Amino acid sequence: VQLQASGGGLVQAGGSLRLSCAASGRSVANYAMAWFRQAPGKEREFVAGINWTGGNRYYADSVKGRFTISRDNAKNTVTLQMNSLKPEETAVYYCALNSRPYESGRQRIAFGSWGQGTLVTVSS
Repeated sequence: VQLQASGGGLVQAGGSLRLSCAASGRSVANYAMAWFRQAPGKEREFVAGINWTGGNRYYADSVKGRFTISRDNAKNTVTLQMNSLKPEETAVYYCALNSRPYESGRQRIAFGSWGQGTLVTVSS
């Protein structure tokens, strides 16, 4: 499976962006998906995840109430709506696919397929 992330860009603090991730090669309907981010000089960190049905969404504490993850299994896509962005959230954002069907998680090791990343820059 290939994951293609898009939607990054430059936004002012307090602004919004919507990231999209399109999967190709096979259906990902039975797999949890997630977004991670990696800021310069820092480790990649979990941002948001969604289970295979879309009925369970989970977030890093730092983004709760501001970010929303969703998926469309018919279109093989997952999106991340980001509101009230902060300069410290400048990072490359990656979408990821869980390696095992029907399982959810937020540890990097659980995700075997990754998109190429899309850069989000939040200016102060």
